[in-house]
Amino acid sequence: MVRILPISDPGTLDAAIEVLRRGEPVAIPTETVYGLAADATDPAAITSIYEAKGRPRFNPLIAHVANIKMARAHVAFSPLAERLAEAFWPGPLTLVLPLKETGKIHPLATAGLGTAAVRMPEGFARELIAGFGRPLAAPSANRSGRISPTTARHVADDLGDRISLVLDGGNCRIGVESTILTVNEGRLRLLRPGGVPVEAIEEAVGMAVERPAKQSGGGPVIAPGMLASHYAPDAQLRLNATEARPGEAIIRFGGTPIAGEDQAKAVMDLSPSGDLREAAANLFDLLKRADATGATGIAVAPVPGHGLGEAINDRLNRAAAPRN
Repeated sequence: MVRILPISDPGTLDAAIEVLRRGEPVAIPTETVYGLAADATDPAAITSIYEAKGRPRFNPLIAHVANIKMARAHVAFSPLAERLAEAFWPGPLTLVLPLKETGKIHPLATAGLGTAAVRMPEGFARELIAGFGRPLAAPSANRSGRISPTTARHVADDLGDRISLVLDGGNCRIGVESTILTVNEGRLRLLRPGGVPVEAIEEAVGMAVERPAKQSGGGPVIAPGMLASHYAPDAQLRLNATEARPGEAIIRFGGTPIAGEDQAKAVMDLSPSGDLREAAANLFDLLKRADATGATGIAVAPVPGHGLGEAINDRLNRAAAPRN
């Protein structure tokens, strides 16, 4: 039976480190979503993540570090990458950087690529990595392709029969995964929108971030969150809905009713006040709650695409994509 330990318990840190040293994964809270963490230098530990999630091995993992020194031991930082790390770490920004020959992040965590995705999280997760002493590979703590967890209960409900320990840090502050950038020859390319708005990155470094015309599908998967179908509930999503259909659950935005919602299975609102930060924090929880109603489908009203709205719409589009 899975144990759920609050991070406020004085013994939780040592208990988590003990499990990690056995090569087993631990579900941990971060500011973005809950992650399923294991030693990023140990192939057996990394395999345990893939097995628990049912995740394809070609889908690389983010290596989470405690400090810039730990990151520099494994990947090469250009001056531009250093500026980004200084501006946004710790925080919800992941950088895809060239691996060093002397680095110890295992190829299973990088899908055999010559680059690694690295991030420095906030809070307890960072403290845990420092105590463990090595980077932790930590994708979202859910079965592959499903809705990401933002509470310890979400994790236990989805993976409780597959892992032994969940650390409870309450609700995740941001609620969507990190923004992922490649930094290559003085150019920035967006691989996944996330918890740091692209506009904030452009302002911090004084240059444009390239947005590929198509960020998913037939191209190589060089970072997490690039699969076309991802973050999906059981019920089919219908996006940009302006009217309700019989039997659907409704997720609206900004407190604006949509036509026919009085006949809906359930009505929820990402943010009644139209706050995109609140909407991002609520997104995955409301998708799970809507799915749990047994609705025939989930209709989501339009969400603005600026700021964190870019990440929200990215997750919704992947959740609504055709599934294999």
